[in-house]
Amino acid sequence: MTQGASEATGKTQGASEATGKSEGFIDQHGGFPRFEPADPGPGFGRFLEGMRRLQDLAVSANPDSDTWNEAADRVEELVKLLGPFEAAEGVGPANRMPSLPGVGSLLMPPWTVTKFSPEGIELDVQFSRYHVGGNYAVHGGVLPLLFDQAFGVLIHAVNRPMSRTAYLHVDYRKVTPIDTVLTAKAHVTEVEGRKTFVAAELFDPEGNLLAEANGLMVSLLPGQP
Repeated sequence: MTQGASEATGKTQGASEATGKSEGFIDQHGGFPRFEPADPGPGFGRFLEGMRRLQDLAVSANPDSDTWNEAADRVEELVKLLGPFEAAEGVGPANRMPSLPGVGSLLMPPWTVTKFSPEGIELDVQFSRYHVGGNYAVHGGVLPLLFDQAFGVLIHAVNRPMSRTAYLHVDYRKVTPIDTVLTAKAHVTEVEGRKTFVAAELFDPEGNLLAEANGLMVSLLPGQP
């Protein structure tokens, strides 16, 4: 099982923002704690934007040796600055910022909810240089992460209990580009007891199908992690 489609942080907050419902509106929450949205101030948003750009530069920059050494010094200083504030899950603002793309998590490419209803959900997402696998195409391993996220948002949209991913299958149809706003759509295909069968597609701005996925989400039992 993967955790990406069932973490209680980013998805519930993203769902709450889209619907106006409060955090924890799903009655059956398994063993997941309930996290409240964070308010770290505007500096955190600036920090995330800078870190996303830094991720891109980390895989694309080609400076001289002295510049790499200077960059390493600055990164080490940043680690020293933030290190004393490392906190447990659900304490820091990451994954608890529904007002920010990707709910404030660097794990995912920046995504925003554009549709949230029992009929299905839609996300806008944009990959960047950091996500390239080769020849300026998005790495194939990144797309399951996106679909897993979409399925997690979907579970909240259809008001199913907190769930984990039992399986996720991806079919790749076209090369997925970077630096382009793409649309991911997800919907439920069948419900059977604790099982929620789901499907999703990823489209480019011209409506071309880039990839599609299907999966199974299984709701958690009380106290189940």
